[in-house]
Amino acid sequence: MTRSMSRKGNPLDNGIVESFFHSMKTELVHQRIFENEIDAVAHIIEYIEFYNRERLHSSLGYQSLSEYEKLAA
Repeated sequence: MTRSMSRKGNPLDNGIVESFFHSMKTELVHQRIFENEIDAVAHIIEYIEFYNRERLHSSLGYQSLSEYEKLAA
């Protein structure tokens, strides 16, 4: 088995995850200074919940991921 890894700055293997991390860094990480690791983890968990349940995604016709999944099921 050979693992697939693209080079830094060349996110061809997993564009969806790369897009998520870019959004999270832009909308959360670079916007604040965290007091400690626990604070950072708590905010990241909150962001993931927001990203999946509330944030509108242009690629899904400006629906949240949870709305899109309900309609697709």
